[in-house]
Formats: sequence, C-alpha cells, structure tokens
Amino acid sequence: MDLQEQLKNLFPNHIVEPEDTSLPEAKELWIQDEPMICKFEKRKGKPTTIIEGYTGTDEDFKLLAKELKTKLSVGGTFKDDSIIIQGDYRDTIMTILKEKGFKVKRVGG
Repeated sequence: MDLQEQLKNLFPNHIVEPEDTSLPEAKELWIQDEPMICKFEKRKGKPTTIIEGYTGTDEDFKLLAKELKTKLSVGGTFKDDSIIIQGDYRDTIMTILKEKGFKVKRVGG
C-alpha cells in the first residue's frame, strides 16, 4: 500500500484538487531610448559586472536583475539604481539585453 492509498483510508472525505501548473505571465519591461551602461569593476579584488542607466520603475529593474541572475546562475544584487552581478559577464549580459530590445553600451576594458 503506497502513501496515497493510506491517506485515502485515513481521510475518506477529503477531495484532492489538481495543482495549478501554469507559469505566471512574464511582465513586459519598459524599453528606453537611451542605452544602458554595462561596465566591469573589481570590488575587494573580485570581478563584478555593473549595469546602470535604466530610467523605468525600480520594480521593472528588480525583475530584470532577477532574470539576469537566474539566466546566468550567479549571485548579485540591486542597489542604488544599479544591478551588480558577481563575475565578468559583460558579453553575455549585453546579448541578453539586446535580445530583449534594450540598447547597451559597454564601458571600460
């Protein structure tokens, strides 16, 4: 007897509702005319990629930061109107942002 059958025996009046497996809709981000700045810095001896210059809402910028972190599988944060990604991922970030329709400018190195 498996777990499902045991639960049915213990709770005969319980009705199992199907789970909602649909994915939440992706929110459309505001695309700006001015290019965003993607630069490389070393902070405390470790490489970081910084994205600045987004003129939309902070919530949209936070969603963009979360999406970039999950696509790159790295850590990072949203601080002082900039996205800070751990590591040197300028080229990858620039291609992701260009696919989304953003204009990106590479600064430094």
